[in-house]
Amino acid sequence: MAATSMEQLVSLCKRRGFIFQNSDIYGGLQGVYDYGPLGVELKNNLKAAWWRSMIYERDDVEGLDAAILTNQKVLHYSGHEDTFSDPMTDCRKCKGRFRADHIKDGKCPNCGSTDLTDPRPFNLMFKTNIGPVDDGSSFGYLRPETAQAIFTQFKNVVDSTSRKLPFGIAQIGKSFRNEITPRNFIFRVREFEQAELEFFVEPGEDEKWHEIWKEERIKWWEEQGLKRENINIYTTPENDLAHYAKACYDIEYQFPHGMEELEGIANRTDYDLGNHTKAQDEMNLTSHCHPNNDSTQKLCIMNDNNKWVVPFVIEPSMGVDRGVLAVMTEAYTEEDLGEGNSRIVLKLKKHLAPIKVAVIPLKKNNAQIMAKCHEIKKNLLKLGIGRVALENTGNIGKAYRRHDEVGTPLCITVDFETIENQPESVTIRDRDTMEQTRVNTADLRAYLLDYFNK
Repeated sequence: MAATSMEQLVSLCKRRGFIFQNSDIYGGLQGVYDYGPLGVELKNNLKAAWWRSMIYERDDVEGLDAAILTNQKVLHYSGHEDTFSDPMTDCRKCKGRFRADHIKDGKCPNCGSTDLTDPRPFNLMFKTNIGPVDDGSSFGYLRPETAQAIFTQFKNVVDSTSRKLPFGIAQIGKSFRNEITPRNFIFRVREFEQAELEFFVEPGEDEKWHEIWKEERIKWWEEQGLKRENINIYTTPENDLAHYAKACYDIEYQFPHGMEELEGIANRTDYDLGNHTKAQDEMNLTSHCHPNNDSTQKLCIMNDNNKWVVPFVIEPSMGVDRGVLAVMTEAYTEEDLGEGNSRIVLKLKKHLAPIKVAVIPLKKNNAQIMAKCHEIKKNLLKLGIGRVALENTGNIGKAYRRHDEVGTPLCITVDFETIENQPESVTIRDRDTMEQTRVNTADLRAYLLDYFNK
Protein backbone atom coordinates (compact mmCIF):
# COMPACT_ATOMS: atom_id res chain seq x y z
CA MET A 1 0.00 0.00 0.00
CA ALA A 2 1.31 3.45 -0.90
CA ALA A 3 2.13 5.86 1.92
CA THR A 4 -0.71 8.12 2.97
CA SER A 5 -0.31 11.66 1.63
CA MET A 6 -1.25 14.87 3.42
CA GLU A 7 -3.59 15.69 0.52
CA GLN A 8 -5.55 12.47 1.13
CA LEU A 9 -5.94 13.26 4.83
CA VAL A 10 -6.90 16.91 4.31
CA SER A 11 -9.51 15.87 1.72
CA LEU A 12 -10.98 13.21 4.01
CA CYS A 13 -11.04 15.59 6.98
CA LYS A 14 -13.03 18.23 5.12
CA ARG A 15 -15.28 15.81 3.21
CA ARG A 16 -16.33 13.83 6.25
CA GLY A 17 -16.33 16.51 8.91
CA PHE A 18 -13.18 15.84 10.89
CA ILE A 19 -11.28 19.12 10.61
CA PHE A 20 -12.05 22.48 8.95
CA GLN A 21 -9.99 25.61 8.37
CA ASN A 22 -10.90 28.22 10.97
CA SER A 23 -12.84 31.26 9.64
CA ASP A 24 -12.98 29.60 6.25
CA ILE A 25 -15.71 31.92 4.89
CA TYR A 26 -13.34 34.86 5.43
CA GLY A 27 -10.35 33.22 3.82
CA GLY A 28 -9.21 31.35 6.91
CA LEU A 29 -6.91 32.13 9.83
CA GLN A 30 -3.47 30.66 9.22
CA GLY A 31 -2.38 28.03 11.71
CA VAL A 32 -5.82 27.71 13.35
CA TYR A 33 -8.25 24.81 12.74
CA ASP A 34 -11.69 23.76 13.97
CA TYR A 35 -12.68 20.18 14.73
CA GLY A 36 -15.93 19.13 13.04
CA PRO A 37 -18.62 16.65 14.17
CA LEU A 38 -16.42 13.57 13.77
CA GLY A 39 -13.10 15.26 14.53
CA VAL A 40 -14.21 16.37 17.98
CA GLU A 41 -15.24 12.77 18.77
CA LEU A 42 -11.89 11.37 17.62
CA LYS A 43 -9.96 14.01 19.54
CA ASN A 44 -12.02 13.48 22.70
CA ASN A 45 -11.53 9.72 22.45
CA LEU A 46 -7.76 10.13 22.16
CA LYS A 47 -7.72 12.46 25.17
CA ALA A 48 -9.92 10.06 27.13
CA ALA A 49 -7.50 7.20 26.38
CA TRP A 50 -4.58 9.31 27.62
CA TRP A 51 -6.44 10.43 30.74
CA ARG A 52 -7.49 6.87 31.53
CA SER A 53 -3.93 5.59 31.19
CA MET A 54 -2.44 8.43 33.25
CA ILE A 55 -5.03 8.91 35.99
CA TYR A 56 -7.38 5.93 36.28
CA GLU A 57 -4.96 3.10 35.57
CA ARG A 58 -2.22 4.46 37.86
CA ASP A 59 -2.19 5.09 41.59
CA ASP A 60 0.49 7.77 41.56
CA VAL A 61 -0.93 10.57 39.37
CA GLU A 62 -3.47 13.33 40.08
CA GLY A 63 -5.34 15.46 37.53
CA LEU A 64 -5.53 19.23 37.08
CA ASP A 65 -7.37 21.68 34.83
CA ALA A 66 -5.69 25.07 35.03
CA ALA A 67 -6.53 28.42 33.46
CA ILE A 68 -5.19 29.52 30.08
CA LEU A 69 -4.49 33.13 31.10
CA THR A 70 -1.11 33.22 32.85
CA ASN A 71 0.44 35.71 35.25
CA GLN A 72 3.41 37.48 33.68
CA LYS A 73 5.61 36.65 36.65
CA VAL A 74 5.10 32.91 36.13
CA LEU A 75 6.55 33.08 32.62
CA HIS A 76 9.26 35.48 33.72
CA TYR A 77 10.63 33.13 36.37
CA SER A 78 10.12 30.08 34.15
CA GLY A 79 12.47 31.67 31.61
CA HIS A 80 9.92 31.90 28.82
CA GLU A 81 10.03 35.69 28.53
CA ASP A 82 13.77 35.56 27.85
CA THR A 83 14.24 32.31 25.97
CA PHE A 84 10.98 31.14 24.37
CA SER A 85 11.77 32.25 20.84
CA ASP A 86 12.54 31.03 17.33
CA PRO A 87 15.04 32.55 14.88
CA MET A 88 13.20 34.61 12.23
CA THR A 89 14.40 35.87 8.86
CA ASP A 90 12.76 37.96 6.13
CA CYS A 91 13.12 37.78 2.36
CA ARG A 92 13.86 41.26 1.05
CA LYS A 93 12.58 40.36 -2.41
CA CYS A 94 9.12 38.82 -1.78
CA LYS A 95 8.72 40.11 1.81
CA GLY A 96 8.08 36.59 3.09
CA ARG A 97 8.89 35.77 6.71
CA PHE A 98 10.26 32.39 7.82
CA ARG A 99 11.92 30.49 10.62
CA ALA A 100 15.62 30.73 9.90
CA ASP A 101 16.23 27.08 10.87
CA HIS A 102 13.74 25.99 8.17
CA ILE A 103 15.61 27.76 5.38
CA LYS A 104 17.40 25.33 3.05
CA ASP A 105 20.49 26.23 1.04
CA GLY A 106 20.11 29.87 2.06
CA LYS A 107 17.18 30.37 -0.34
CA CYS A 108 13.74 31.83 0.23
CA PRO A 109 11.11 29.03 0.16
CA ASN A 110 8.74 31.32 -1.77
CA CYS A 111 10.81 32.92 -4.52
CA GLY A 112 14.25 31.32 -4.28
CA SER A 113 16.03 34.60 -3.51
CA THR A 114 19.17 34.53 -1.39
CA ASP A 115 18.63 38.12 -0.24
CA LEU A 116 17.60 37.29 3.31
CA THR A 117 17.94 39.27 6.53
CA ASP A 118 20.11 38.03 9.36
CA PRO A 119 18.22 35.77 11.80
CA ARG A 120 16.78 37.48 14.87
CA PRO A 121 14.89 36.06 17.87
CA PHE A 122 11.08 36.16 17.80
CA ASN A 123 9.21 35.49 21.05
CA LEU A 124 6.40 33.02 20.46
CA MET A 125 4.08 33.98 23.31
CA PHE A 126 0.73 35.72 22.83
CA LYS A 127 0.54 38.77 25.11
CA THR A 128 -2.83 40.12 26.21
CA ASN A 129 -4.10 43.03 28.29
CA ILE A 130 -5.82 42.14 31.57
CA GLY A 131 -8.35 44.56 33.06
CA PRO A 132 -10.34 47.49 31.69
CA VAL A 133 -7.44 49.86 30.97
CA ASP A 134 -4.94 49.01 28.25
CA ASP A 135 -1.99 51.05 29.49
CA GLY A 136 0.65 48.35 29.18
CA SER A 137 1.08 47.95 32.92
CA SER A 138 -1.39 45.11 33.47
CA PHE A 139 -0.87 42.22 31.10
CA GLY A 140 -0.55 38.49 30.98
CA TYR A 141 0.03 35.76 28.44
CA LEU A 142 -1.91 32.98 26.83
CA ARG A 143 0.04 30.04 28.17
CA PRO A 144 2.68 28.63 25.78
CA GLU A 145 2.58 25.26 27.59
CA THR A 146 0.34 23.61 30.17
CA ALA A 147 3.26 22.72 32.45
CA GLN A 148 3.75 25.96 34.38
CA ALA A 149 0.36 25.84 36.12
CA ILE A 150 1.23 22.36 37.37
CA PHE A 151 4.40 23.73 38.95
CA THR A 152 2.72 26.76 40.50
CA GLN A 153 -0.06 24.54 41.90
CA PHE A 154 2.38 21.91 43.15
CA LYS A 155 2.03 22.82 46.85
CA ASN A 156 -1.77 23.00 46.70
CA VAL A 157 -1.96 19.54 45.15
CA VAL A 158 0.49 18.07 47.66
CA ASP A 159 -1.31 19.66 50.62
CA SER A 160 -4.74 18.50 49.46
CA THR A 161 -3.78 14.94 48.50
CA SER A 162 -0.86 14.13 50.88
CA ARG A 163 1.15 12.69 47.99
CA LYS A 164 4.66 11.34 48.50
CA LEU A 165 7.46 10.95 45.97
CA PRO A 166 7.31 9.69 43.31
CA PHE A 167 4.01 11.03 42.00
CA GLY A 168 2.68 13.01 39.07
CA ILE A 169 0.24 15.77 38.13
CA ALA A 170 -1.35 15.59 34.68
CA GLN A 171 -3.54 17.86 32.62
CA ILE A 172 -4.91 18.34 29.12
CA GLY A 173 -5.48 21.81 27.75
CA LYS A 174 -4.99 24.48 25.12
CA SER A 175 -1.65 26.21 24.57
CA PHE A 176 -0.74 29.05 22.24
CA ARG A 177 2.41 29.78 20.28
CA ASN A 178 2.72 32.52 17.71
CA GLU A 179 4.44 30.33 15.13
CA ILE A 180 6.29 32.22 12.43
CA THR A 181 5.36 29.71 9.74
CA PRO A 182 2.52 27.32 10.66
CA ARG A 183 2.63 24.35 8.32
CA ASN A 184 1.70 20.76 7.51
CA PHE A 185 -2.01 20.96 8.35
CA ILE A 186 -2.57 20.48 12.12
CA PHE A 187 1.04 19.48 12.80
CA ARG A 188 2.35 23.00 13.52
CA VAL A 189 -0.35 25.48 14.51
CA ARG A 190 -0.79 28.56 16.68
CA GLU A 191 -3.54 27.18 18.90
CA PHE A 192 -3.18 23.56 19.93
CA GLU A 193 -3.87 21.12 22.71
CA GLN A 194 -1.34 19.38 24.94
CA ALA A 195 -1.54 16.41 27.26
CA GLU A 196 1.26 16.77 29.78
CA LEU A 197 2.41 14.86 32.82
CA GLU A 198 4.85 16.30 35.35
CA PHE A 199 6.19 13.32 37.29
CA PHE A 200 8.05 14.35 40.45
CA VAL A 201 10.88 12.14 41.65
CA GLU A 202 13.66 12.10 44.21
CA PRO A 203 16.79 13.91 42.97
CA GLY A 204 19.18 11.24 41.75
CA GLU A 205 16.39 8.95 40.54
CA ASP A 206 15.52 11.14 37.55
CA GLU A 207 17.55 9.25 34.95
CA LYS A 208 15.93 5.94 35.92
CA TRP A 209 12.44 7.42 35.64
CA HIS A 210 13.32 9.12 32.34
CA GLU A 211 13.96 5.68 30.84
CA ILE A 212 10.81 4.21 32.42
CA TRP A 213 8.56 6.89 30.96
CA LYS A 214 10.15 6.59 27.52
CA GLU A 215 9.17 2.93 27.37
CA GLU A 216 5.71 3.58 28.85
CA ARG A 217 4.90 6.19 26.23
CA ILE A 218 6.10 4.09 23.29
CA LYS A 219 3.88 1.25 24.51
CA TRP A 220 0.89 3.61 24.81
CA TRP A 221 1.25 4.90 21.26
CA GLU A 222 1.37 1.32 19.99
CA GLU A 223 -1.89 0.70 21.84
CA GLN A 224 -3.39 3.61 19.90
CA GLY A 225 -2.58 1.82 16.65
CA LEU A 226 0.82 3.21 15.65
CA LYS A 227 3.16 0.59 14.23
CA ARG A 228 6.56 0.36 15.89
CA GLU A 229 8.32 0.54 12.54
CA ASN A 230 6.82 4.02 12.03
CA ILE A 231 8.17 5.27 15.38
CA ASN A 232 11.67 6.60 16.02
CA ILE A 233 13.31 7.65 19.28
CA TYR A 234 15.45 10.77 18.91
CA THR A 235 17.84 11.82 21.65
CA THR A 236 18.13 15.60 21.64
CA PRO A 237 21.76 16.80 21.49
CA GLU A 238 22.89 18.76 24.54
CA ASN A 239 23.35 21.98 22.56
CA ASP A 240 19.78 21.75 21.26
CA LEU A 241 17.97 21.19 24.56
CA ALA A 242 15.29 23.53 25.87
CA HIS A 243 16.44 26.00 28.51
CA TYR A 244 14.91 23.90 31.31
CA ALA A 245 16.04 20.42 30.23
CA LYS A 246 18.87 18.14 31.32
CA ALA A 247 17.97 15.53 28.70
CA CYS A 248 15.12 14.84 26.30
CA TYR A 249 13.78 12.03 24.14
CA ASP A 250 11.49 12.76 21.22
CA ILE A 251 9.06 10.07 20.14
CA GLU A 252 8.97 10.72 16.41
CA TYR A 253 6.38 9.40 13.96
CA GLN A 254 6.47 8.96 10.19
CA PHE A 255 3.94 11.66 9.27
CA PRO A 256 3.05 12.25 5.61
CA HIS A 257 5.56 15.13 5.55
CA GLY A 258 8.34 13.16 7.22
CA MET A 259 9.63 11.79 10.50
CA GLU A 260 8.89 14.44 13.14
CA GLU A 261 8.18 14.84 16.84
CA LEU A 262 4.94 13.44 18.21
CA GLU A 263 5.79 13.60 21.92
CA GLY A 264 8.68 14.86 23.99
CA ILE A 265 9.88 13.24 27.21
CA ALA A 266 12.07 15.73 29.05
CA ASN A 267 14.11 15.61 32.22
CA ARG A 268 13.37 19.11 33.54
CA THR A 269 15.42 18.56 36.74
CA ASP A 270 14.32 20.92 39.54
CA TYR A 271 14.54 23.94 37.24
CA ASP A 272 10.88 24.98 37.37
CA LEU A 273 10.05 24.28 41.00
CA GLY A 274 13.35 25.84 41.99
CA ASN A 275 12.70 29.02 40.05
CA HIS A 276 9.16 29.35 41.40
CA THR A 277 10.25 28.78 45.00
CA LYS A 278 10.39 31.65 47.50
CA ALA A 279 13.99 32.72 48.08
CA GLN A 280 15.11 31.46 51.48
CA ASP A 281 18.83 30.89 51.66
CA GLU A 282 18.69 28.96 54.92
CA MET A 283 16.67 26.21 53.19
CA ASN A 284 19.47 25.61 50.65
CA LEU A 285 16.98 23.53 48.71
CA THR A 286 18.45 23.33 45.23
CA SER A 287 21.31 24.56 43.11
CA HIS A 288 18.77 25.73 40.53
CA CYS A 289 16.88 27.92 42.98
CA HIS A 290 17.27 31.45 41.62
CA PRO A 291 16.42 34.48 43.75
CA ASN A 292 12.63 34.90 43.62
CA ASN A 293 11.23 37.61 45.87
CA ASP A 294 7.80 37.50 44.21
CA SER A 295 6.83 33.92 45.06
CA THR A 296 5.10 33.30 48.39
CA GLN A 297 5.67 29.53 48.62
CA LYS A 298 8.43 27.01 49.10
CA LEU A 299 7.75 24.39 46.43
CA CYS A 300 9.34 21.43 48.15
CA ILE A 301 8.29 18.15 49.70
CA MET A 302 9.45 15.96 52.58
CA ASN A 303 11.15 12.79 51.36
CA ASP A 304 11.32 9.40 53.08
CA ASN A 305 14.38 10.54 55.04
CA ASN A 306 12.42 13.50 56.49
CA LYS A 307 14.43 15.99 54.47
CA TRP A 308 12.95 18.82 52.46
CA VAL A 309 13.78 18.49 48.75
CA VAL A 310 12.78 20.18 45.53
CA PRO A 311 11.89 17.20 43.32
CA PHE A 312 13.25 16.56 39.87
CA VAL A 313 10.64 16.34 37.13
CA ILE A 314 10.16 13.96 34.20
CA GLU A 315 7.75 15.39 31.64
CA PRO A 316 6.05 13.32 28.93
CA SER A 317 4.37 16.00 26.79
CA MET A 318 2.07 14.90 23.97
CA GLY A 319 0.61 17.08 21.23
CA VAL A 320 -3.04 16.05 20.99
CA ASP A 321 -3.47 17.50 17.49
CA ARG A 322 -0.33 15.74 16.31
CA GLY A 323 -1.73 12.59 17.91
CA VAL A 324 -4.93 12.93 15.89
CA LEU A 325 -2.88 13.39 12.73
CA ALA A 326 -0.74 10.35 13.55
CA VAL A 327 -3.58 7.92 14.27
CA MET A 328 -5.43 9.06 11.14
CA THR A 329 -2.27 8.63 9.06
CA GLU A 330 -1.79 5.10 10.41
CA ALA A 331 -5.45 4.15 9.97
CA TYR A 332 -6.02 5.54 6.46
CA THR A 333 -6.28 2.64 4.01
CA GLU A 334 -7.29 2.35 0.37
CA GLU A 335 -8.36 -1.17 -0.59
CA ASP A 336 -8.83 -2.67 -4.04
CA LEU A 337 -11.95 -4.85 -3.91
CA GLY A 338 -11.55 -6.18 -7.45
CA GLU A 339 -13.67 -5.70 -10.58
CA GLY A 340 -12.88 -1.99 -10.59
CA ASN A 341 -14.19 -1.44 -7.06
CA SER A 342 -12.30 0.09 -4.17
CA ARG A 343 -12.95 1.61 -0.80
CA ILE A 344 -11.35 4.00 1.66
CA VAL A 345 -11.42 2.67 5.21
CA LEU A 346 -10.17 4.33 8.38
CA LYS A 347 -8.95 1.40 10.46
CA LEU A 348 -8.94 3.18 13.79
CA LYS A 349 -8.69 1.29 17.05
CA LYS A 350 -12.21 0.66 18.39
CA HIS A 351 -11.83 2.95 21.39
CA LEU A 352 -10.79 5.85 19.14
CA ALA A 353 -13.53 5.53 16.49
CA PRO A 354 -15.73 8.67 16.41
CA ILE A 355 -18.86 6.55 15.88
CA LYS A 356 -18.86 3.16 17.57
CA VAL A 357 -22.00 1.74 15.96
CA ALA A 358 -24.20 2.91 13.07
CA VAL A 359 -27.82 1.75 13.01
CA ILE A 360 -29.01 1.67 9.38
CA PRO A 361 -32.57 1.07 8.11
CA LEU A 362 -32.75 -0.99 4.94
CA LYS A 363 -35.60 1.17 3.63
CA LYS A 364 -35.66 4.92 4.17
CA ASN A 365 -38.56 6.41 6.15
CA ASN A 366 -40.43 3.11 6.64
CA ALA A 367 -42.35 3.74 9.87
CA GLN A 368 -41.96 0.26 11.38
CA ILE A 369 -38.30 -0.09 10.48
CA MET A 370 -37.49 3.41 11.73
CA ALA A 371 -39.27 2.79 15.02
CA LYS A 372 -37.15 -0.31 15.54
CA CYS A 373 -33.98 1.64 14.62
CA HIS A 374 -34.75 4.28 17.23
CA GLU A 375 -35.46 1.60 19.82
CA ILE A 376 -32.17 -0.19 19.12
CA LYS A 377 -30.18 3.06 19.23
CA LYS A 378 -31.76 4.05 22.55
CA ASN A 379 -30.89 0.68 24.06
CA LEU A 380 -27.32 0.75 22.74
CA LEU A 381 -26.66 4.19 24.21
CA LYS A 382 -27.25 2.70 27.66
CA LEU A 383 -24.17 0.52 27.18
CA GLY A 384 -21.89 3.56 27.46
CA ILE A 385 -19.70 2.46 24.56
CA GLY A 386 -19.70 5.90 22.90
CA ARG A 387 -21.56 7.56 20.07
CA VAL A 388 -24.24 5.51 18.28
CA ALA A 389 -25.48 7.03 15.00
CA LEU A 390 -28.69 6.47 13.10
CA GLU A 391 -28.02 6.57 9.35
CA ASN A 392 -31.27 7.18 7.46
CA THR A 393 -30.03 7.56 3.88
CA GLY A 394 -31.94 4.75 2.19
CA ASN A 395 -28.88 3.40 0.38
CA ILE A 396 -27.28 0.61 2.36
CA GLY A 397 -24.20 0.35 0.13
CA LYS A 398 -23.38 4.05 0.36
CA ALA A 399 -24.00 3.98 4.11
CA TYR A 400 -21.49 1.16 4.52
CA ARG A 401 -18.88 3.03 2.47
CA ARG A 402 -19.39 6.24 4.41
CA HIS A 403 -18.92 4.49 7.74
CA ASP A 404 -15.88 2.63 6.43
CA GLU A 405 -14.40 6.00 5.55
CA VAL A 406 -14.99 7.52 8.99
CA GLY A 407 -13.86 4.43 10.88
CA THR A 408 -17.12 3.08 12.34
CA PRO A 409 -16.28 -0.45 13.55
CA LEU A 410 -19.80 -1.94 13.30
CA CYS A 411 -22.94 -1.25 11.27
CA ILE A 412 -26.28 -2.75 12.33
CA THR A 413 -28.85 -3.11 9.55
CA VAL A 414 -32.54 -3.24 10.41
CA ASP A 415 -34.58 -4.83 7.59
CA PHE A 416 -38.04 -6.31 6.96
CA GLU A 417 -36.95 -9.62 8.44
CA THR A 418 -36.26 -7.78 11.70
CA ILE A 419 -39.85 -6.60 12.10
CA GLU A 420 -41.63 -9.56 10.50
CA ASN A 421 -39.93 -12.59 12.06
CA GLN A 422 -39.55 -13.89 15.57
CA PRO A 423 -37.21 -13.86 17.28
CA GLU A 424 -36.17 -10.39 16.04
CA SER A 425 -32.73 -10.26 14.45
CA VAL A 426 -30.44 -7.73 12.73
CA THR A 427 -27.38 -7.90 10.50
CA ILE A 428 -24.05 -6.75 11.98
CA ARG A 429 -21.33 -5.80 9.49
CA ASP A 430 -17.66 -5.59 10.49
CA ARG A 431 -15.71 -2.62 9.11
CA ASP A 432 -12.39 -4.37 8.54
CA THR A 433 -13.51 -7.76 7.23
CA MET A 434 -16.87 -6.63 5.72
CA GLU A 435 -18.29 -9.90 7.06
CA GLN A 436 -21.99 -9.86 8.00
CA THR A 437 -23.48 -11.77 10.94
CA ARG A 438 -27.12 -12.26 11.84
CA VAL A 439 -27.71 -11.64 15.56
CA ASN A 440 -30.90 -11.75 17.62
CA THR A 441 -31.74 -8.32 19.02
CA ALA A 442 -32.03 -9.88 22.48
CA ASP A 443 -28.34 -10.78 22.21
CA LEU A 444 -27.12 -7.39 20.95
CA ARG A 445 -26.10 -6.10 24.37
CA ALA A 446 -23.85 -9.07 25.14
CA TYR A 447 -22.47 -9.14 21.57
CA LEU A 448 -21.42 -5.48 21.62
CA LEU A 449 -20.04 -5.48 25.13
CA ASP A 450 -17.91 -8.48 24.26
CA TYR A 451 -16.74 -6.83 21.02
CA PHE A 452 -15.76 -3.49 22.54
CA ASN A 453 -14.19 -4.94 25.68
CA LYS A 454 -11.82 -7.28 23.84
